[in-house]
Amino acid sequence: MKYIDGFVAAVPTRNQKEYLEHARLAAEIFRKNGALSVVECWGNDVPEGKLTSFPLAVQRKPDETVVFSWITWASKQARDAGMKKFMEDPRVKDMQMPFDGQRLIYGGFEVILTA
Repeated sequence: MKYIDGFVAAVPTRNQKEYLEHARLAAEIFRKNGALSVVECWGNDVPEGKLTSFPLAVQRKPDETVVFSWITWASKQARDAGMKKFMEDPRVKDMQMPFDGQRLIYGGFEVILTA
């Protein structure tokens, strides 16, 4: 059964280019360490909610854009091993996030349906 790591973050809109460069490098390292795919999405129709929403969840500021991304792994075991190798990669130690990592939301998910 496949396994997904999902992420939602608020990125300063002016940092789109830097974010994409960051994401490309991270994707390269994830793929090298077993990820089947990496998808990055730049929000362009992400409504503000009153109780819940992506913007509320990441405390988006007016000059920020919500990004939504996920990594597909063959299994949770492949993810655990791949994530460990990712964190040990020397390029990760020097990686600067072009957004506030404290407002990053992430989690691991077991796939229960693919249609």
